[in-house]
Amino acid sequence: MLKNTQQLLDIMARLRQPEDGCAWDIKQDFRSLIPYVIEEAYEVVDAIERNDMDDLRAELGDLLLQVAFHAQIAAERNHFTFEEVSETICDKLIRRHPHVFADAVYASDEERHQAWEQAKADERQEKNKASVQLSVLDGVAGSLPALLECEKIQNRAANFGFDWATIEPVFDKVQEELDEVKEAWASGNQAHIEEEIGDLLLVTVNLARHLKINPELALKHSTKKFSRRFQYIEQRVESTGRDLRDCQLSELDAYWDEAKEALKICL
Repeated sequence: MLKNTQQLLDIMARLRQPEDGCAWDIKQDFRSLIPYVIEEAYEVVDAIERNDMDDLRAELGDLLLQVAFHAQIAAERNHFTFEEVSETICDKLIRRHPHVFADAVYASDEERHQAWEQAKADERQEKNKASVQLSVLDGVAGSLPALLECEKIQNRAANFGFDWATIEPVFDKVQEELDEVKEAWASGNQAHIEEEIGDLLLVTVNLARHLKINPELALKHSTKKFSRRFQYIEQRVESTGRDLRDCQLSELDAYWDEAKEALKICL
């Protein structure tokens, strides 16, 4: 094992020493660490999007710490070790890349992707072989962000033939779901409105998938774009010595149009 990796594991074990370790580290368990795993993963993404390599190096280290932390807790409970975590992913990578580590040959990226998905399906079948019946949707983590979970579920179904052959019907379906949202809104039934909004979001994810767009990243980018434009409005209003609440919507809309032009270079 690499020197620095072993040092990280030694530090983690030291922090967890019941007698003289860190009180905070000692009291953590798998569940209490969940927010930190998620936070560190998103901070890695943020560093990548900002193209900050120094920050990316640091954030990857923080994410690696979470792996070491969980492995240490698992080792203390005789579940598995960090070495076994590494062994598992190495075996998986070799198994899923027979075109690199064996003699498999794929004629296209599509064929390679199908083989990858089949390998994952075989792994799920093996893992759950005691079950009477398995769904092809098994294995998609329910704790994923909603858009990401939706995309993975739809991809899984599409790999087994449940998908539109062309994109045109997907556009039609988006319009159909939008019309149903309007009908639900007119009914005043809040539960029905929520249901139809969910259906609209689901089919929008499907449209993104057909357009080969990651819906999670697309929404994140649009949210950042909205934030930049809104902050521009705040600055313009502040320069007049007023508060946002002092402005008419028409004036704010005008500032919004200014922001769209002024910030184009940043998008």
